[in-house]
Amino acid sequence: MALTPRQKELLDFLADFIGEHGYNPSYEEIAAGLKLASLATVHKHISALERKSYLRRGHNQSRSVEIAPSYIAERREHSERRPSADVPLLGRIAAGSPVEAIQGSETLCFSDFTGTGETYALQVRGESMIDDHICSGDFVLVQRTAEVRDGEIVVALVDGSDATLKRFYREPNGKVRLQPANSGMQPIIVDQNSVEVQGRVLAVLRKFQ
Repeated sequence: MALTPRQKELLDFLADFIGEHGYNPSYEEIAAGLKLASLATVHKHISALERKSYLRRGHNQSRSVEIAPSYIAERREHSERRPSADVPLLGRIAAGSPVEAIQGSETLCFSDFTGTGETYALQVRGESMIDDHICSGDFVLVQRTAEVRDGEIVVALVDGSDATLKRFYREPNGKVRLQPANSGMQPIIVDQNSVEVQGRVLAVLRKFQ
C-alpha cells in the first residue's frame, strides 16, 4: 500500500535510528526527531503503518517497533542503485530565435535544486495544477517544512489522511484555502487546524521517455 510522505519519513527515521544506535527509538524520541507535537500523533502514524504491514510492534513496550524486512531491503537496493546527481551542462539552447550553440564544460548538479533542507520527490496524479504547468505523471521535488508563505505550492495533508498539491493561502477566521491551478476546479477551504503542511515545491521534473 502507498505511503504518505510523513509515513515514509517515520520509516526512514526508524531505519536510520536503529542503524546508528542498534536499538529502536522510544515514542518520545520519534516525536522529537520528526518534530511532532504529541505522542498521540506518533501512535496514529505507527498504527497506520502497522495496518499497511510496514511495521510490527509489541504491546506495552515503547521500543518494540520492528520494520518489515521487505522495506529495509527496498531501501538498501534503492541506495545502491542511485545514480550520480551530476550531469554535463553542455551549453544553452534557444526556445525562441536560433542562436549559436557553444559547447561548455560545466556540470549541472541536481542537488542545487534541493534547497538547504531535507528534500523528497512525489509523482503527481491528476490535473489540478495544470495551469502552473504541473501535469499528471510529473515529479515534484519537495522541501520538507511546515513554514510556508501565502501563494507557495505545498504538499498539504487534510484531516490527517488526504494529501494534496495546491497553492497555500491563509484566510480570515482561521481558515486555509488550498487553491488549484485549474480554472475548472474549486478551492479547498478548511480550518487551519485540519491542515498539516508537509513541504513546499522546489522544482518540477518531467520525463518524456
